[in-house]
Amino acid sequence: MPLVEAAGQDMTNEKRIGLVFPTYDFNLPPAVRTLVPQLRISPESYVFTVVTCGGQAGNCVWALRRLLRKQGVELAYSHKVRVPDNSALAFGRNPNKQLGKFKRVPARIELIIRELQAERHVLHYSWFSGLSWLLGLPVVEKGMIRSLGPKVNPDKCIGCNTCVRVCPMGNISLQLSAVSNQQKAQIGDNCTVCLACVHACPQQAIGTNGRETLKERQYRHPQIKLKDMLRR
Repeated sequence: MPLVEAAGQDMTNEKRIGLVFPTYDFNLPPAVRTLVPQLRISPESYVFTVVTCGGQAGNCVWALRRLLRKQGVELAYSHKVRVPDNSALAFGRNPNKQLGKFKRVPARIELIIRELQAERHVLHYSWFSGLSWLLGLPVVEKGMIRSLGPKVNPDKCIGCNTCVRVCPMGNISLQLSAVSNQQKAQIGDNCTVCLACVHACPQQAIGTNGRETLKERQYRHPQIKLKDMLRR
């Protein structure tokens, strides 16, 4: 169940609850920080998390544990799964050259399943990082989004509506350009820097960090097609 659907629902009768999400700049995604406090979970539930990341989980587990504790809930288990780093925001590494990471995923998943079946209480990768904490400060995070985040190149945008449909925040719309008198994509103020629009744009019209997006650097999980994202 998507987290946005679980928020607000009564899950106090659930004995086991898992939270699975990616890391954003070594931190919790903004949507996770917003929605987790809305979860209605029993303190008796076995709550676990599995995070995906390009390399390090950063403060994700530590921050999630703090959020849950404010609700009187203890995080029982955590682990991470390394996948290609598709953040074009700062590092600039090509995710399509990191597909070898998938070879290690099955073994990690099997380990996680065994430990969850045994209801182990262990927090893997749960340390505190001062740098991750600094990057997660609202003023720093908003500044990074403004300066490094997705921006539309109106000269390349053809108004195809793909970015509008893949944005999980409903933060992109088509607006009539006064210059060209054509529909162009416009990104709003509620961006969480998931970069779905950057990687899905068929014209490579959305760049980050002041750089043009190259087609060969656009990434999607090998088993996921664009039509699957548009159908969600």
